Amino acid sequence: MTCALVLHGGAGARPGRNYAAQRADMERLARQGQAWLAAGRSALDVVTETVAALEASGLYVAGRGSGPTTEGAFELDASVMDGATGRAGAVAAMTGIVHPVRAARTVLEDGRHVLLAGDGARAMAVAAGLATVDDPDAYYTEHAAHGSGEAAGHGTVGAVARDRHGALAAATSTGGTFGKRPGRVGDTPLIGAGTWADARVAVSCTGLGEAFIRTMAAHDVAARMRHGRQPLDAAARDVLADVARQGGDGGLIAVDAEGRIAMPWNSDGMKRAAVIGDGPVTVRIFEPEPD
Repeated sequence: MTCALVLHGGAGARPGRNYAAQRADMERLARQGQAWLAAGRSALDVVTETVAALEASGLYVAGRGSGPTTEGAFELDASVMDGATGRAGAVAAMTGIVHPVRAARTVLEDGRHVLLAGDGARAMAVAAGLATVDDPDAYYTEHAAHGSGEAAGHGTVGAVARDRHGALAAATSTGGTFGKRPGRVGDTPLIGAGTWADARVAVSCTGLGEAFIRTMAAHDVAARMRHGRQPLDAAARDVLADVARQGGDGGLIAVDAEGRIAMPWNSDGMKRAAVIGDGPVTVRIFEPEPD
């Protein structure tokens, strides 16, 4: 079966900025994920570790690249979903953990809950032995350097994959909007809003979270495919049109059960990369998607 991987570094790209570092990073991660899939690793493992690498880079508004709340804290969100089993895990408004996506994976593996928030999310991550951030002011040093530092700017990272067994999975992580109020939670940790995976499609969203929540964007892609019999690309584009009607901008990445991909966006640009099978890696930011 054809393997496929799509990843994104957020839809907050601004014209005139230099994204050479992000292009190189996304190409490297896409090639790494391609190799993992070819070697038989599961879609769930590949999306988790790809997003963890995006978090660690400091090049995006997630993980190390996150910005503070209005009170100076760093509250991060993440989620993962396994399309083969329907299992999901998420963390919201969590502080002090290097890799929120791995914390979300811990929630999934534990299985008792789907979403943990705040101190409870951190406590479970610490108990699982995940790496902690001991000096937030020193660790989160890159958030103003990757082109999304404007007030109310936004950005997210994510990955979706189809493995050699046909299983689909999705993962998403974010530091949220810049200048957000303490406790604000966007679409990223909400299963069905920012992340979704089932037997038909895996989706990861990025953009103004409130609009993606109001439209339940990630799940709506799957619903349009299942009930409306829409092909993937049409479903993804129609969902973004609904997001726009809610006053939101952004984009999404998706892969379906046949290995087809979609990467639509309606903002100034979306950092994204994709690879199918043993084919070449495609990396785009401002370049439009083919019709």
